[in-house]
Amino acid sequence: MKYLIAILFLVFLNSCKKETVKSVTIKEDVVFLSDDALEGRQTGTDGEKAAADYIAKRFKDLGLEGKGTREYFQTFTFKPKTNPHQKVNYTVKEGDSTITGTNVLGFINNNAENTIVIGAHYDHLGYGAEGSLHRGEKAIHNGADDNASGVAVMLNLAEKLKGNHTNNNYLFMAFSGEEMGLLGSNYFVKNATIDTKKIDYMINMDMVGRLKADSTLAVYGVGTSPILKQTLKAHNSKFKLIPKESGIGPSDHTSFYNADIPVLHFFTGQHEDYHKPTDDFEKLNYQGMLTISNYIFEVISDLDNNGKLPFRKTKNESEETPRFKVGLGVIPDYLYDGKGMRIDGISEDKPAQKAGLQKGDIVVKLGDSTVTDMMSYMKVLATFEAGNTTKVVVDRNGELVEADIEF
Repeated sequence: MKYLIAILFLVFLNSCKKETVKSVTIKEDVVFLSDDALEGRQTGTDGEKAAADYIAKRFKDLGLEGKGTREYFQTFTFKPKTNPHQKVNYTVKEGDSTITGTNVLGFINNNAENTIVIGAHYDHLGYGAEGSLHRGEKAIHNGADDNASGVAVMLNLAEKLKGNHTNNNYLFMAFSGEEMGLLGSNYFVKNATIDTKKIDYMINMDMVGRLKADSTLAVYGVGTSPILKQTLKAHNSKFKLIPKESGIGPSDHTSFYNADIPVLHFFTGQHEDYHKPTDDFEKLNYQGMLTISNYIFEVISDLDNNGKLPFRKTKNESEETPRFKVGLGVIPDYLYDGKGMRIDGISEDKPAQKAGLQKGDIVVKLGDSTVTDMMSYMKVLATFEAGNTTKVVVDRNGELVEADIEF
């Protein structure tokens, strides 16, 4: 029934279509994609298919060509993983229990030699698939920030770039299967509908809807081509930029970096609604999203006449990340660049909550070790096991507070 509602809305949009298509706002895209009617857009569901149809229609209305294997769509089937370390099997036999994901591709053909890929995943967690941090009754995870926000900014950029900066072609992609392991982007790179050797660079937007009052914006992949860092800096007048060198991370840009393509990944940070049913459209900063879109457009404009960017490998920061046997039960503020590890959210019934820690606390000491940043926090956390007890010291509004922690 809910899928029928979504389809009826698409029919309504078609019936309202005029010769000149009305411009759709970033907020309107987010509201549609994060509506309950799409039931959380889990890969392979009717809700995800309705979202794919909506994105394809948006591409068509903007005058983009379809660049999938079937007009705007590129489908792929896979067997769900039975363990997190298992490789995805894209080769399936008839009768196997499989899931079908759908990438959505729109192309601006400027008859240029090279192509810029601009992407964002549109799938999410449905009613609470693996990865959900919700503890309670089954509920729709609408994923307004994760990642209706990225798709909406991508569509806004498609509107801006149509007819502008024609030294490159532009391939806009809404990826499926990101939440299940970067499946859609991985599949595309291995089964591309364009020559991947002709991809200039790739821009990825994942969770760009919660720009905070301090305007902190993280950009990953700045080390993947020599010119990227200085270009980002040259056009920044509105953000507190947190540049990250590595081209490896838990989003779709990684699939392109692994194919030796320069990447930039934009991210406004995690929050307490991450992977929960409370990630709804009312909580997004739409002016902030427009500002991010304008900034990315300026970066693309600057790079337009630079030719194909050289690729540079970066250090894989994830290989240095310690493995944990326990956790505090907090959401770290990954964009915090002060001393210590700032807590951006507290999970229910976990050690941090039981110890009385609060959102906004800055962990400065854990056990006998001083915590100076995220990496030092992770290194000391990795030394504890279940059943251990220790003390934690946090900076709470300038006052040092000590608490007992039991893992």
